[in-house]
Amino acid sequence: MLKATDIIIIGGGHAGVEAASAAARVGAEVLLVTIDEDKIGEMSCNPAIGGIGKGHIVREIDALGGLMPKCADKAGIQFKVLNASKGPAVRGPRCQADRELYKKAVKSEIKDLKNINILSAIVEKIKIENNICKGIQLSTGQFIASKSVVLTTGTFLNGIIYIGNKKISAGRINEKSSVGLGYFLKSLKLPMARLKTGTPPRLIKNSINFDGLEEDMGDSRPEFFSKDTNKLFTKQISCYAAWTNPKTHSIIKESLKESPLYNGTISSTGPRYCPSIEDKIHRFYGRDRHRVMLEPEGLNSDIIYPNGISTSLPAEFQKKFICSIQGLEKAKIAQLGYAIEYDHLDPRSLKKTLESKSINNLFFAGQINGTTGYEEAAGQGLIAGINAALKTNNSCKNWELDRTESYIGVMIDDLVTRGTPEPYRMFTSRAEYRLYLRADNADLRLTEKAISLNIISKERKEKYLKYKKNISLLKKKCLNTVILPHKAKEIGLNLSADGKKRNLYSLIGFNNIDKKRLLEKFSFLRSSQKEVLDQLIIQSKYQTHVQKQKGSVYSYNRDRSIKIPVNIDYKKIGGLSKESCDALENVKPEDLASAAKIPGVTAAALSSVLLYTKKVKKIAG
Repeated sequence: MLKATDIIIIGGGHAGVEAASAAARVGAEVLLVTIDEDKIGEMSCNPAIGGIGKGHIVREIDALGGLMPKCADKAGIQFKVLNASKGPAVRGPRCQADRELYKKAVKSEIKDLKNINILSAIVEKIKIENNICKGIQLSTGQFIASKSVVLTTGTFLNGIIYIGNKKISAGRINEKSSVGLGYFLKSLKLPMARLKTGTPPRLIKNSINFDGLEEDMGDSRPEFFSKDTNKLFTKQISCYAAWTNPKTHSIIKESLKESPLYNGTISSTGPRYCPSIEDKIHRFYGRDRHRVMLEPEGLNSDIIYPNGISTSLPAEFQKKFICSIQGLEKAKIAQLGYAIEYDHLDPRSLKKTLESKSINNLFFAGQINGTTGYEEAAGQGLIAGINAALKTNNSCKNWELDRTESYIGVMIDDLVTRGTPEPYRMFTSRAEYRLYLRADNADLRLTEKAISLNIISKERKEKYLKYKKNISLLKKKCLNTVILPHKAKEIGLNLSADGKKRNLYSLIGFNNIDKKRLLEKFSFLRSSQKEVLDQLIIQSKYQTHVQKQKGSVYSYNRDRSIKIPVNIDYKKIGGLSKESCDALENVKPEDLASAAKIPGVTAAALSSVLLYTKKVKKIAG
């Protein structure tokens, strides 16, 4: 038997490294077990971090001291804010990343944490005694004891790659799948199912003709993910846009019978919002072109990632349709595109801590929970790692993020209450409180939670507290600065001549305000830090809407605070339909707010559960 440890993390992808880092920062001894140590932090698909909704999660990870934001900043070769012309609530920071630099940054961060050890091995089984996780068994037969285990296996559980009629057992191209562990989890009677995702072929850079293609440059003033980043680490480069055309579509239509997605070979569901090129042509038959973003995989890489043409067609058809695209007429394929099918857990079998409801001390995070995307995986890994470490320290409390305070909370709440019949991807539209849950205020929402757990550095804590204090002081000055209607014209605002006094804070968020004249007029604004003033302007802009949402949050919290007894027998509750009863038994919600989101549970059923819960608690005293 190898040396026992506090926590074992299975898998070194984006969920795994965040789980390991978070657990280590809480104070646990961590063993990270991965098939290939050289693949830790690997970007399996596109070389990019962030985006709309996803960028919000990365900023939240930063507010909680995680790895992804810092590593993305160090590896970023192009930074861009998506939806920049829209309101701050839906803007999404994003960066193209150098694959090798990103992996290097992740490994460096992991190795800087002294209480993380790494083991290259294959896990075959998890030891369970009396529904309590006790450790793992390796393919060599060796046993490693631990207090908790976090499973972050990505697409490796019984992974099968498809290229035309070829089937390859793999978790990623040229990497072994985890077959033994996949079968073992099924033997535990955990609710498992299959999902699929895919990736495009990789192209050799010098075989592409970039003349005539649309250059896509990054922002001239990059916005970083981490509050600790204040400079660029690498040279910045452009991406290029190409377009499919009717000839491309004709080739793909003719080859659909060769696609495992359309000939019945693959029956599992793929990501709705990241469809293959076969899906795009089939579903959006009225469109005569689709964009293909040519994204460099690194500063010193000769590989281009053609974002938008994920495919599992046979090699000859991949080559044929690619060469029909302008600029790619002579393109050479370095690696074929493929689809991959893999096992995942129904996340409704998890608590909001991402611990199994049926097996104590066993946690799940990332793609195994039915999500897609590096950012979604990393956010889950952080939560699972923190909670696994707290259990190791014999803490009685769970550490959860609510959907009213974070996108990570929205994601986990969606997963554990509603499940996901298809790969789950984050969008701003999933968050009811998105005017408050902005990328720009992630630290103001979450960093104090990180301080309470002592999972961020002393320097980061002091920096945050100073930033928060400066915002408060500047806001106070603005609230105490009175503006009369005739004076408002001096800063570009036309207000009603009603003689009514207004404070500066209520006005600085107006869209038509002249910021240059505003700074000229008020020296205390001119001398303030840019990030402090920018945050105050956004807060002013959204103050009315956020107040309304806070009222909604209060009502939500009032209902949510009522916990449902763990051993409740729904069959004993009068007035419940069989559909509602079955749905509640299946999900076993922890509270009324969770119960309200379960398909098939009506308002009348919730009322019955509420009355029964109050009755049970009253009897119990």
